[in-house]
Amino acid sequence: MILIKILILSLFIINAFGSGFPYYYYDINNVKKQKKEFMRILLPLVNRSNKKIEKEREFVKNFFKIAEKNDFRGLNVDNLKNLIRLYHKYKIKQLFDKKQYLKRIDTVPASLALAQAAIESGWGKSRFVLEANNIFGHWTYTGKGLVPTNRDAGKTHMIRIFNSLQSSVNAYTLNLNRNRAYRDFRNRRKKAHDEKKVYNGLMASKAMINYSALREKYIKILNSVIKRNNLLYYDNL
Repeated sequence: MILIKILILSLFIINAFGSGFPYYYYDINNVKKQKKEFMRILLPLVNRSNKKIEKEREFVKNFFKIAEKNDFRGLNVDNLKNLIRLYHKYKIKQLFDKKQYLKRIDTVPASLALAQAAIESGWGKSRFVLEANNIFGHWTYTGKGLVPTNRDAGKTHMIRIFNSLQSSVNAYTLNLNRNRAYRDFRNRRKKAHDEKKVYNGLMASKAMINYSALREKYIKILNSVIKRNNLLYYDNL
């Protein structure tokens, strides 16, 4: 009987991920417990996105190691196609600009992602999450999405709809890695790497001034959420 209940609960959780957080999450009344569960649910998604980025970064390193050794002659066709895919994905200006690939294809601090997810989604309770799996408040101008409740007259942006929470996280990391608004985020990350330092959420939060209309106030809110919830712990795992 216990085994059957566990199986049913597992299927329930998996199905629940189709729209918003698992249903049981919204029944948690204790704030501390709900925040802990928020991290438990979201952290694997952030880690999965970062691992994918790490694989892409490793591919780029290996590609240029071989290409430079052979003076870019006799390039493997499949590898070249994959590089072109990344060239378009990360909006690299020059196909063989190794430095730009490595600056853009890099991981996002888990503490920053968790803090922004908490802020933008109201700890997973916002309408955007429940109806669109949109954790980070991403907009779209394609004409397909949710209309914001308080959208100003004349505005055309909509809230982007994702088919899963993972897709929302992937879009978030890609946004930070290629959008011109987060150039400072990438420059600070590279500088930290060059100095052999861990690029944590508090360091990265300083570059998030363009993420919200709140600007400087948004950075203060980010810092507060990171510190109050001990999120730097996740950057050191």
